[in-house]
Amino acid sequence: MLDDPVVITCAISGVIANRAQCPAIPYTPEEYGAEARRAVEEGASMIHIHARRPDGTPSYEAEDFLAITEAIRSEAGDVIVNYSTGTVGVPVEKRVEYLRAGRPEVAALNMGSMNYAKYSASRKDFVFKMVFANPFEEIIELLEAMNELGIRPEHECFDFGHIGSLTPLIDMGILKAPLHVDCIMGVVGGVPPGARNLAAMVENVPGLREGVGGGQRSHWAVIGISRRQWELMAAALTLGGSIRAGLEDNLYLPGGEMARSNGDLIAKARQMAEDVGRRPATVKEARALLGVTPR
Repeated sequence: MLDDPVVITCAISGVIANRAQCPAIPYTPEEYGAEARRAVEEGASMIHIHARRPDGTPSYEAEDFLAITEAIRSEAGDVIVNYSTGTVGVPVEKRVEYLRAGRPEVAALNMGSMNYAKYSASRKDFVFKMVFANPFEEIIELLEAMNELGIRPEHECFDFGHIGSLTPLIDMGILKAPLHVDCIMGVVGGVPPGARNLAAMVENVPGLREGVGGGQRSHWAVIGISRRQWELMAAALTLGGSIRAGLEDNLYLPGGEMARSNGDLIAKARQMAEDVGRRPATVKEARALLGVTPR
């Protein structure tokens, strides 16, 4: 097997899907902990979380992030914890509050505004549609907070322009090496999913070959939404990137059966990595690749 470790992230819950759609989605801190343990046992080195209350509704309260984080670390041991900051209608101050309270090693940061939708060809209509606003003012405010708190930003890029938005922030000195960039594909309103578009997005990631400002080289991963996730994972693995799976992004295994847990999805992601001669990164290796300092 090649010495080419891949960081496997588990997006454990999201905020959109519910148990009526998939019974395995965790709501309580104890359920988050159990799902994180299953994911880590199958090869995940980073757990990405949106907080929920025990009734399943989304939460942006520091106390819920802290309870979930404590449960994950208790059940899953040494793993990189990654908080989402993506939301609609929640002030930046509220998001900084839970970052400050929980001090995750990594936090996701959406890199631009967009139409964000899901379309049903059978209904000839949108299942949902909204404007996902992420202006530069908010991006900069969140970045400054992450820099202050020693949190590594994970740049979520839904389109080519979002990757282009990294360059001025590097020039301003707000972003420093190494960058960790996610190419998100499969959301209507963003870049259409496909291996060629993924390769083109990656080609535009700053610092991929030479590093940013002479520092450590950038790192990238793909996030595939819905069932096309698996073909996008295959493309990323052969292009040298990392991957993300989990019930936030996709509820189904490649054969069409619904996942019984996040562990099912991570096990398949690990197998795909191994099939192309790569191996899951250890937590220590993942921290090194992402430029993360352990808590």
